[in-house]
Amino acid sequence: MNDFAIALVIHVLAVVLWIGGVSMVTTALLPAIRRDPDGSNPFALFAAVERRFARQARIATLLVGASGFYMVDRLGLWAGFASAAYWWLDAMVLVWLLFTLLLFIAEPLFLECWVRRRAARAPERTVLLVQRFHWVMLVLSLVAIAGGVASAHGLLF
Repeated sequence: MNDFAIALVIHVLAVVLWIGGVSMVTTALLPAIRRDPDGSNPFALFAAVERRFARQARIATLLVGASGFYMVDRLGLWAGFASAAYWWLDAMVLVWLLFTLLLFIAEPLFLECWVRRRAARAPERTVLLVQRFHWVMLVLSLVAIAGGVASAHGLLF
């Protein structure tokens, strides 16, 4: 197995773990929390799961970034960032950059505290806001992934 194949395996596995987790939180965990008949503290379970997943997501985004930039350099795709045909490269970097900023800067510096304070005042509305945000991030991620896979198999838009 060559270095590019190793980078690709690392990249795909890290994306699956990272975006798969985002999908589970968005489509299963948050809706279940919103429909909980007990509803005593709808945000507590989310916070506990999200805190554990954030560690995994941080590692995955580091692996995705390192392997992705390695593959771009190895394939000489830097010019692709200026080409409309390779829009998915820009989309992938945008998604990666947004998640990386959230996970490494916004969440530890202020976002976690802001969400916790908001949830103490309005837990149901906070869970809904968090769910909507997760949907936006999930859709952006899936569009970038679909574009990359389609392009890798000869379908350029």
